[in-house]
Formats: sequence, C-alpha cells, structure tokens
Amino acid sequence: MELDATLLSISLVLIGLLLHTTQATTQENCERSGLCTYIVRVSPHLNISMDMSRMDLESWYRSFLPPRMDRSPRSTSPFIHTYKEAILGFAVDLTKDDAEYVKSKDGVLMVYKDILLPLLTTHTPDFLSLRPNGGAWSSLGMGEGSIIGLLDTGIDSAHSSFDDEGMSAPPSKWRGSCNFATSGGHCNKKLIGARSLVGGPNNPEGPLDDVGHGTHTASTAAGRFVQGASVLGSGNGTAAGMAPRAHLAMYKVCDEQGCYGSDILAGLDAAIVDGVDILSMSLGGPQQPFDEDIIAIGTFSAVKKGIFVSCSAGNSGPFPGTLSNEEPWVLTVGASTMDRQMEAIVKLGDGRSFVGESAYQPPSLGPLPLMLQLSAGNITGNVVACELDGSQVAIGQSVKDGGGAGMILLGGDGTGHTTIAAAHVLPASYLNSQDAAAVRQYINTSSKPTASIVFNGTALGTAPAPVVAYFSSRGPSTASPGILKPDVIGPGVNVVAAWPFKVGPTTNTAGRDRDDDDQHGAAAATFNSVSGTSMSAPHLSGIAAVIKSAHPDWSPAVIKSAIMTTAYVVYGNNKNQPILDEQLSPASHFSVGAGHVNPSQAVSPGLVYDTDVEQYVLYLCGLGYTDSQVETITHQKDACGKGRRKIAEAELNYPSVATRASVGELVVNRTVTNVGDAVSSYAVEIDLPKEVEATVSPAKLEFTELKEKKTFTVRLSWDASKTKHAQGCFRWVSSKHVVRSPIVIF
Repeated sequence: MELDATLLSISLVLIGLLLHTTQATTQENCERSGLCTYIVRVSPHLNISMDMSRMDLESWYRSFLPPRMDRSPRSTSPFIHTYKEAILGFAVDLTKDDAEYVKSKDGVLMVYKDILLPLLTTHTPDFLSLRPNGGAWSSLGMGEGSIIGLLDTGIDSAHSSFDDEGMSAPPSKWRGSCNFATSGGHCNKKLIGARSLVGGPNNPEGPLDDVGHGTHTASTAAGRFVQGASVLGSGNGTAAGMAPRAHLAMYKVCDEQGCYGSDILAGLDAAIVDGVDILSMSLGGPQQPFDEDIIAIGTFSAVKKGIFVSCSAGNSGPFPGTLSNEEPWVLTVGASTMDRQMEAIVKLGDGRSFVGESAYQPPSLGPLPLMLQLSAGNITGNVVACELDGSQVAIGQSVKDGGGAGMILLGGDGTGHTTIAAAHVLPASYLNSQDAAAVRQYINTSSKPTASIVFNGTALGTAPAPVVAYFSSRGPSTASPGILKPDVIGPGVNVVAAWPFKVGPTTNTAGRDRDDDDQHGAAAATFNSVSGTSMSAPHLSGIAAVIKSAHPDWSPAVIKSAIMTTAYVVYGNNKNQPILDEQLSPASHFSVGAGHVNPSQAVSPGLVYDTDVEQYVLYLCGLGYTDSQVETITHQKDACGKGRRKIAEAELNYPSVATRASVGELVVNRTVTNVGDAVSSYAVEIDLPKEVEATVSPAKLEFTELKEKKTFTVRLSWDASKTKHAQGCFRWVSSKHVVRSPIVIF
C-alpha cells in the first residue's frame, strides 16, 4: 500500500462496495440498475476434473447461473472472470435476486459482492548492505532465474530499469504471455510477461501504467542498474531493485480508482498458472475473517503451489490493530525509514532552524512573510504553512496557483518524527510534528513572522535509522491475534524508484504531464520518491527472489522464516541501539514484528521453521472456522469434522510467539530444520522481562546432517493479574548463526 507524497489522488481510502468498472462503473449505477458484480466460490464436483479446459469449466460454471443467464449465446460469455487456480469460481454481474438464487445452488460455498481495495530506489541496496562486489548479491546471483509477479497498476516497459541487456532467457517453466494490445509496450528477457485483467481478461488498454505505482514497485523489486538516478537531482546515485537479475511479470489489476477484488483474483489465478516464484502485492483491504477475504483465499492457493507472497501491512498507523493482509501464509511487511534525507531547512525569523525534506531542491527561498493556510488574506509572495490534509503535491499546486512563493507542510500529532520528501511543484519543506508545532506557535505569537527555506541537498548517514514510519499499520492482528503481525519491516519512506512520468514543478498535481505526447519512456530514466508500505513490500519480494534463486527447493514458509529469524531489532557498533518508532521511543513488536530485514543474513539463516498446508488447515480449524469456511479458504473438504485434529494459533510452527496476557501461561512446541552446516550445535538464549518465567527445553540442539529436524518446547508463565504486556525473544545461537524468534504477551 502506498502513502504517496506526490500521488495521493491514487492513494485511496476504501470506497465501499463498488461495481466493476466495465459493467457499471460506479456504486450509483449499481444501486440504480440493481446489477452488481459478485464473486462466486464453488466446491469441486465429484465428476469435475481440475484438468478440464477453460471452455468446459465455463460450461460447468453456467450451471450455477439463473436460467435466463444460462440461455445467453455460447459465443458471448456472461462472466467477467473465470477462476481455476486461485479459487474455483467466477465473477459475474447479478441482481440481488440473482445472487440469492446462486447462493441457493448446491456446490456454492460463498457469494461475495465485489469491493474496491486501495493501493496501499537509489540508496536502498546500500542501506541493506547489498553490493555487487560483496554480500548476498555477489554470492547469489542477484535473483537470477527467479520470476517475480506483481499485481499492480501496470508497468512502463520502456523505462531503462527494465532493460534486458545481459539477462538470461526466461525459465522453461514460464507459461505467461505479453499483451500490450495497442498501447505500444513490449516485453523482453527482463519483463517476460504483462497482462491487464482490469474489468476482464481482454482489456483493450493493456498493462501500460497510467498511475505510476506499478512501475515504482516493479523497479523496487527487480529493477536493473541505472546510473545517475535521481528525483529532480535529489537522491542521486545508481538505482537498482533488490533482485536486479530476476525476471518480472506484471498483472495489471488496479487503475486510478483502486483494485477490484474480482480483478485481484484473476491476477492471482493467472500468476499461478504462469509459473511465478514470488508474488508482490502492494494492496489490501479492510480487516475481515479469512473466509471472506479474497486476498487470504487467493494467496492460500498460491502458497499451496509453492509461491512466496509478500504483502503490504497497510498505511493506517500508528494506531494499533490496523493491519491488512494478516494471514500467516503471507509475509506482512511494515515500513521504515532509511539513513538518507533530502534536506529542506526552514529558518524562522526568530533565528530557529528546522530540518525538513523535499525531493525538489531549487535555489533557496526567502526570507519572506510567513502565514498559516487558514489565515485570511492574500498569499501572494508569501511562504504558506499548510496542514497535511491530502496530497502534498496537490496542496502545493493550490498554493502556487494562489500566488504563494513557498510552502511548509506541517506534520500532524500522529506523524511523529517521520518526514516525507515529495517532488514538489514549488519550493517546499515537510516538517515533523514537533517542529511543525513550533512553527504554528511562532506564527500565532509573532506580529510579522517570516521564513526562509534553504535547500541543502541529499544527506547520507542520517540518524537514527531505521525508524518505523508513522503510517505503517500496527498489530495485533484482529483476524488471528495469536500470530504476531507485521512479520518484518523494510524500507518504505522516500523510496526512489522508476516512474513513468515527469515529476516536479512542470507537472500537474497528479504527477503527470498530460501535454507530453509521449509520456511513457520519453524520459527513459525518470524516478520518483514515494512512501508507503506499498514500497516496503516489493523490497521484501526482491529479497525473497534472491533467496529463492540461491535455494530453489525452499518452501514459502522456509523463505519467510529465513527473513524473520535473521531480522534485527538493535543495531549500531555495539548492537545497543533499538529500532525506534515515529515518536523516537523503542518500537514494540506490534510495530516491527521480528525486526528489520537483513538480506545478507537471510540467505544463510542456519535453522528454519517450516510450515505445510496441512498445518495451516489445522490452524484454521483451531480458530473455529466451519468445514464449509475452511473449504472456502483451502479447497479441502471436511477439514474440521468430528474427531479431526485442531491446533491453537500459538501451536502453528511459526517463527514468532504471541499470546494473550490474560491466560497466565503458555506451552508450545516448535520444530526447526537445519539448513546450515551439517554438523552444528545451537544453544538457547532467552531475553524476557523478569516478570515472565521462561524455559526452553532442550536448551541445546545438536545436528549431524542437513535437513535434520529437532523439536523443542517453550514454556512461559506470568502473573496475569499484574502483567498486561511483555515482549522479548529467544535465540538459538551457534558459532555462525543467531536464529531469533520474538515473543509478545499482550
């Protein structure tokens, strides 16, 4: 999900229950016509083969429709999408009575009304210690041979980040296609697949990116090396994604409005069939039970096929319990800052200075009169201090149109110390909440307030970093509180990556120059600075591709375990600086999960926690889902029937432990698999507050071969009347590896 400094016109809030764009494009039309899009999930019939053709499948799907619809000509499909892999079912326009008829048919598991979901880098590789001459890149081939599929807004195929010079041919397993229709794009050995599924499988506009979001996330995950990349000269350096030699496949399922659930399922269905290794999803919706969550359902099918899925945690922080994509079979990624600032220093007339940020770095401005946005009067020639209520760039455009000379964006109370660097259309600076409060106070108490903005270029090595971004959604999970989410955090603030349009003072407020006859690829190395968990998720997708390239036999759960158990929560020369939150307080586990991703360690984790599909089924039964609900999620019949085993959330073989404080004690088993040295020894270390009594037995694990498994027991106890929250970890430590698992009691 994206909290886009230059593009809030597409950083959408959930817009209720909307109708499919190709059928009746607005909720008003849906309500007026009574014809709305529904997703129908069906159970496989005994006489139905999963090897049947799409034509035969559609013929069977017609049997669930009202008689009047089944009489439509066979040459004209009544369906918007038909699904075979992500789910068994279809998307179709129905009246309310039609939907009730379909619900009543034998074999129908669920009927959902379609909803619209929101779309939730030059320095990043260095910050993550990824370098061509050392670390994970050097030894593991930069993701070569892996295929990353992205469900997003499309892609600018002409951008130099997607050049294929020196790329290998796609793997033989690849079954995808490239269909830019009449839009003028192309595929190559880098971008090996591109399709649009917006409104149906035959969208004439093709997968060209008219938003920017998809181009940005694709290059973040797997962009090639591009020298001299910058945003209007800021953040200058050599751009590269996390897996520069991985292949890309773009499934356009979103447009400027957002992403419809029916299209997302179609993208998942296509990606599974095509043979991707990694799925990157920078989108998400409201919290809901897993059997009603189309992303949870579709991604379960992907993971079942061995596909690793990285999803955005959401941009609803810093408030607790605000996560998207909570299911344990995906990696849920929060957002953090990097040690880079594009400095725009605000100097007040009383001599005080505050360091803000702006990707647009014009000559310094002022001193000029300073006024609040809400003040009455003419703003011509003034620096205007504006509350952050909408798109930064759009606010700046309004100030510029009104004659304002410059702008100071005032971070609100909840934004803490996070600052966002946008490609502004006039001289501007974004100040954090503390500095913004000082500016407000100065304006309100000074008879003639003035301000200057001094642009100081890009500073590297700024501290503290990483810090959890204010907007990054926080746990605990509402769908499954006993699973710690988010899983990890990664770079998601002021990420510089590929962009299909010009940015800065010559563009309009959408970040695009619509007067440019050839927007896409006209400036083959245009980049933009964007923030959000939309940016952090593709970082982890690319890192997962590097791991998959090095370890092609690793399951999605093993890759996730490798990322989580090697993440860090303290850093610095003495490893004594904790990761902080937006208020510069030590971050909680519900902010960082297992910690900040550490790619160089994740490729060699030592021990891993594997989890198979059967465990997820037992876990869902343990959550109290019915047989029908579990079948809706997993395709498995009678999973939770009488006499069948169930497990509690805490019993899932997950790389973290979470439990309610009210229970007073917890005993769980975990099983690790040796993927390090064949002969190795690990001793346990426990780090928890003294009010929690903790033991791990056995306290030492001895391995004599690769892939050997060992099971251990974690016992925790505390006084539930006194202890309401505690967090810490246990670690398995060898001579080469530290395998860390967070513990949270809440």
